[in-house]
Amino acid sequence: DGHLRAYSTKDGTVIWDFDTAATPYDAVNGGKAKGGTLDGGGPTIANGVLYTNSGYGRIIGQRGNVLLAFTVDGR
Repeated sequence: DGHLRAYSTKDGTVIWDFDTAATPYDAVNGGKAKGGTLDGGGPTIANGVLYTNSGYGRIIGQRGNVLLAFTVDGR
């Protein structure tokens, strides 16, 4: 469905939800990119940045093709 979620370790409730397919993104190459279905390897964290792919659906799902990076401070 394109949503990246964080869950509480205490009770499993959703504490953060980001729709990766909601809007186009400004790509580092100057173009526009759009996310889609989250289908593939899970997110990874390196040097305080969470990375996830969006839109790499193999068979069904929302089209798109973007690599997103999230930081706590929003940079």
